[in-house]
Amino acid sequence: MAVKIIAASNFDIDTVDDELIADNVDERYAVLIADALNQKYSSGRSMMWFRVVPTDYNLHVFKP
Repeated sequence: MAVKIIAASNFDIDTVDDELIADNVDERYAVLIADALNQKYSSGRSMMWFRVVPTDYNLHVFKP
């Protein structure tokens, strides 16, 4: 099954947009990639967190 990898707010902040990192990736590889990105670039204090979501997931865009 194909999925998306996104960078989303680590703290569920509404004013932070989701960012598409990769689309149409096999789920097994997407989990490995997201884990590697989180280990390298994210921590408990990081603004963004990498997640695997279904292909029909709509990215959050802040609209004031």
